[in-house]
Amino acid sequence: MDQIKIGRFIAECRKRENLTQMQLAEKLGITDRAISKWENGRAMPDSSIMIELCEILKISVNDLLCGEVVTMENYNKELEKRLLEMVKQKEESDKRLLALEWVVCILSMIVLLVPIYIASYLQMEDWQRIVLCFSGFVPCFIGFFVALKIEQVAGYYECKVCGHRYVPTFKAVNLSMHMGRTRYMKCPRCNKKSWQKKVIGEVKE
Repeated sequence: MDQIKIGRFIAECRKRENLTQMQLAEKLGITDRAISKWENGRAMPDSSIMIELCEILKISVNDLLCGEVVTMENYNKELEKRLLEMVKQKEESDKRLLALEWVVCILSMIVLLVPIYIASYLQMEDWQRIVLCFSGFVPCFIGFFVALKIEQVAGYYECKVCGHRYVPTFKAVNLSMHMGRTRYMKCPRCNKKSWQKKVIGEVKE
């Protein structure tokens, strides 16, 4: 999305409706600084107020995201372009999340192993060793839980039998056998179990 273009379009529509930044901000229940950021291309309107903003400016959401009034002749083309951009953004976001998963796992292991290492080599009471090891186990457990949640929601799992791509439930991911990011799960479409790989990309229909 071209935020600069969208910002200029918002400013044009606001002025066309004879509204100042302050007046538009009051209608939306936000600060005029937020309006200024939109119009300067430094931020985008939040999805929660996007529809209300479009109603005030008398434009469609598609117009807003395109940064211009979309005519019927190029409506489908612009809609397809927006959908492709959304898919691309989703793929990039999934890649970042999966990279974050590795970081979380590595940090969790460090948090677990450091207290165990200290407890093994320093002189201390047995109860102190237990407390020290437990202090590493708890954040490690939380870290692996977070990593597992990231693996569930980032990207898709692809059924080896029918090729269907889907996002499984957290329970299915948690209870399945796995080798790395490949998990043995039941496909919700064909209801057959197979070793399903984690993939990045649009859902196949």
